[in-house]
Amino acid sequence: MRRPLARTLTALAATALLLPALAGCGSDEPAGLVIYSGRNENLVKPLIQKLEKNLGTKVEVRYGGSAELAAQLLEEGDKTKAGLFFSQDAGALGALSKEQRLAPLPQATLDKVAPAYRGSAGDWAGVSGRVRVLMYHPDQVPTPPNSVHDLVKPEWKGKIGYAPTNASFQAFVTGMRVLEGDEATRTWLKGFKANQPKAYEGNVNVLDAVDKGEVAIAPLNHYYWYERVAEKGADKVKAKVHYLPGGDPGGLVNVAGVGILKGTDEKQAAYAQQAVDFLLSAEAQSYFAEETKEHPLVAGVKTAEGVPALETLQPPKIDLGKLDSLKETLAMLQEVGLV
Repeated sequence: MRRPLARTLTALAATALLLPALAGCGSDEPAGLVIYSGRNENLVKPLIQKLEKNLGTKVEVRYGGSAELAAQLLEEGDKTKAGLFFSQDAGALGALSKEQRLAPLPQATLDKVAPAYRGSAGDWAGVSGRVRVLMYHPDQVPTPPNSVHDLVKPEWKGKIGYAPTNASFQAFVTGMRVLEGDEATRTWLKGFKANQPKAYEGNVNVLDAVDKGEVAIAPLNHYYWYERVAEKGADKVKAKVHYLPGGDPGGLVNVAGVGILKGTDEKQAAYAQQAVDFLLSAEAQSYFAEETKEHPLVAGVKTAEGVPALETLQPPKIDLGKLDSLKETLAMLQEVGLV
């Protein structure tokens, strides 16, 4: 009989059945490791190629949305071909952990990452971090607000941009639900909706809108701004970035992370463990820092130039594994008319 959490993900599982087939990296030889990746192929393919060389075996990857892949893994159970789940966010890993679909990681592996950025059950580890920030146009916003709660004030009506269907926005809403409760979050969403925010398809489009002055301010992940600056130069980017202080829910730090699937054969499990350790190596952590402008989570690896170190920030304290209630978040967003 399917367990309760699996039932909550039935619709996502149906979507997952439509996901692309496994994509190989190399020859036609059988794969030593199969990865289900919620991270975008264009973003991590160079790293997967490095991983394949490091393991000395063929790696096959199935790409898709993290929530949909998590639902698919719940459906597959012990019959899954996957040895490793590489999730874009902690919530999908938390969903698998709750259903006991992830194998325990060695303490030596877990100790590479601070407790705040790994699963409380010891079965997944974050590999890179992203911070929710406010992007703003300085001509319209001389002094940005210090709380996402300020965005429901009347002065922001018609001036806010957001990406309602983006997983990071939905994870932020889930984080607010965990931190402040459903009723407080529903009230905030209604106030946000009343301010007539402008919806965009994807975070890049939101950043473009802020940069052009179409909107004055928008909640986004930090790295979009740093990638844009690296591409065009700081003098060519009008938008600015503001980190929220004081543990504000709008300053959530979410992580991409990995977990080893239960039920995989012994050989693939060994490759999966090597893959986890590779993703936590200085080489891979430096890739996240320099290429994607995310925060490395292993001590001793610096963030990219200009990106503030995690220890200098004031994010809310939260068990990231509790960001697994996506269905409830989507229902709330639909209820208030934001998706």
